[in-house]
Amino acid sequence: MGLFVLLGMFALCVIIGVPVAFALGISAMAAFWFEGLPLMIGVQRIISGINVFSLMAIPFFIFAGELMFHGGIAARLVRFASAAVGAVRGGLGIVNVFSSMLFGGISGSAVADISALGSILIPVMKEKGYDADYAVNVTVTSSIAGIIIPPSHNMIIFAIAAGGGISISKLFLAGVLPGLLMCLCLAVAAYLVAVKRGYRAEVFPGWSSLLLSFVAAIPGLFTAVIIVGGVLSGVFTVTESGAFGAIYAFLVTLLVYRSITWANFRVAVAQSVRTTAMVMILIACAGAFAYMLTFYRVPDKTAALLTGLTDNPILILLMINAVLLILGMIMDMAALILICTPIFLPVAVSLGIDPLQFGMILMVNLGLGLCTPPVGSCLFVGCAVGKLPMETAVRTIWPFYLAIFAALMMITFIPAVSMTLPTWLSP
Repeated sequence: MGLFVLLGMFALCVIIGVPVAFALGISAMAAFWFEGLPLMIGVQRIISGINVFSLMAIPFFIFAGELMFHGGIAARLVRFASAAVGAVRGGLGIVNVFSSMLFGGISGSAVADISALGSILIPVMKEKGYDADYAVNVTVTSSIAGIIIPPSHNMIIFAIAAGGGISISKLFLAGVLPGLLMCLCLAVAAYLVAVKRGYRAEVFPGWSSLLLSFVAAIPGLFTAVIIVGGVLSGVFTVTESGAFGAIYAFLVTLLVYRSITWANFRVAVAQSVRTTAMVMILIACAGAFAYMLTFYRVPDKTAALLTGLTDNPILILLMINAVLLILGMIMDMAALILICTPIFLPVAVSLGIDPLQFGMILMVNLGLGLCTPPVGSCLFVGCAVGKLPMETAVRTIWPFYLAIFAALMMITFIPAVSMTLPTWLSP
């Protein structure tokens, strides 16, 4: 009955429009009250949920991404991507994917990717004769790269939700090949759709233009090198690398590119504070919610349910993927990481899946949910930027869904995709 109170109150809050973070907190406190537990314990669980030093890296990553968004780094990455891969059939679609791979690996945010690159690329693609739905669909689906390719604040959230026993530097390494694989699948889909629709190739600007655009993009690209390289080399902790990355991004946009204004800086700070507050409130309330899930032994019951249906590990993994995909369509990603990790991670580990590999499976599943209705935040932002009704975009987005799904299946059933770099490069 107590579990019904917990889940029922959460569902009711979501249905009536209560923000997910507060819905988690309200439902958890309701379960505490129903069980006769001191409400002070619930408050302590909420506070302890964010009393984790590693979480300090999140605001720094978010701030660095906002600075790069408003400081002109995104535009230079797009110019480099266009010069490098634009001269093929449907080249701007591949440029879009390549740009997302570059910028997503720096900002670590799918929504930031769409906001920064979509506002640049979608109008250009439409002007060059590409259909609006194609431009929006490529932008929306390729934005998931920001979730998987390091650095990613969602990986930090996953590490915390897993109990803090997972190395964030190994998580960063584990995300590189899955992110590249997914972008490759999306680039193939973008090419095939472009060929089918008869889009023309762009003109190669010449090796000198390619070299100049690359040189212009180097200072921005070094942001990711500093953040990830500092962590992997042991020079910085994750938090220190995030702080240094934010400082570096500010200096690059101020002194090298000289493209950030005081007004843009204020917008970047305000947006960073807003996003950080939302994430931290969500993590705090999810701490109490996860405590009650453990109290009701939901992870153990879920494992028993899945293994009771079948003892085939392939079918169990497919069922976990299906559940994550469905949940990703209706809930926020950060909340689902915090809720689903303690439930499904023990099941995956019991099947011999490494926590690093499961983290990548979780990220891709929930990232795909950001691109799907009815609550796909990336899909909403992309359609808003492209001035396209969501219904129109969804009707033609399925080739890109299939590309991500193909990458997801390889990540799920080929451990080497996620585990090769952590095995080779981690100390």
